[in-house]
Amino acid sequence: MEKIINVAQYVFIEYKRVTGEVIDEMKLHKLLYFAQRESLAITNSPLFEGEFEGWKYGPVCKEIRNSITPDGIIDVSGDISDECKYIVNNVILEYGALASWKLSELSHKEISWKNARTGLHEGENGNRKLKLEDIRIDAQKVRPYDHVWDMYYDEFEDEVAE
Repeated sequence: MEKIINVAQYVFIEYKRVTGEVIDEMKLHKLLYFAQRESLAITNSPLFEGEFEGWKYGPVCKEIRNSITPDGIIDVSGDISDECKYIVNNVILEYGALASWKLSELSHKEISWKNARTGLHEGENGNRKLKLEDIRIDAQKVRPYDHVWDMYYDEFEDEVAE
């Protein structure tokens, strides 16, 4: 399993390569969350070690929050696997063009975020962790798209069955 710090650095670099822009912190947190959810949807396994808290604007990883600089992530300890890169690249292509506030709105529809916010007022940040079991529930509602093959993952199964 990957370390979230290494995945965050890859997102930081790849997003800049694809868009020509430096990713803002809110977008980075949301893309990491969506990458974790997509991994659960595709492989039934978490993509990385790392936890998110249910902050008012959506999931936030404090480890990343404390490690981000304008030039990237500090304390990176290595590269990530090709499988991880593949999932992250698809997430960047799927969600990267959306504004950070739109990603925040999307994350507010997630059961994992809602459950971490239980009992908190709308404006409170909160520090309750999103549960991996709840992210698994969120993963059940997505239909992952493969941008390399230009088809949904469940269509691969259809192709193999024919």
